[in-house]
Amino acid sequence: MNDDVEARIEEAIKNPQNLGEMADADAVGTVGSADCGDMLRMWLKFKEQDGKKVIDRASFQSFGCQTAIAVASVATQLLAGKTEAEAKAMSGEELAAPLGALPPVRIHCAQLVEGALRAALTGEKSEQPSGSDTLLGKLNATPSAKVKVVLNKKS
Repeated sequence: MNDDVEARIEEAIKNPQNLGEMADADAVGTVGSADCGDMLRMWLKFKEQDGKKVIDRASFQSFGCQTAIAVASVATQLLAGKTEAEAKAMSGEELAAPLGALPPVRIHCAQLVEGALRAALTGEKSEQPSGSDTLLGKLNATPSAKVKVVLNKKS
């Protein structure tokens, strides 16, 4: 991975923005992959601005790799002020752009964030299995559940 991209990801992880549950959210989207264990939930709050409904703020919680946390952090900052249509049009690459070009092995992290955003905007459920025996199923079954994210520091 490019040193500059790695440094940006590390900075986003050390100081994640908009991390945590949003109690008064207007929309919530959850996606996850039982195969790799990554999961992300995104909350959106809208406001009226200049006669348009725009995203006032966004927050997230994640179980997954550090890159997914970094992408979600920068994405929630990019979403403020976007209309629903503008947000829907954003790709995972655009959501991760402040970090720089992600290596191919980390593209799925940006896609995870894009999927959570789309799920929140469309009200769709995750396409992944959501049985109650999976982490995703447990969070979907208890939307008010608290999630604690613990970052492991590199040695």
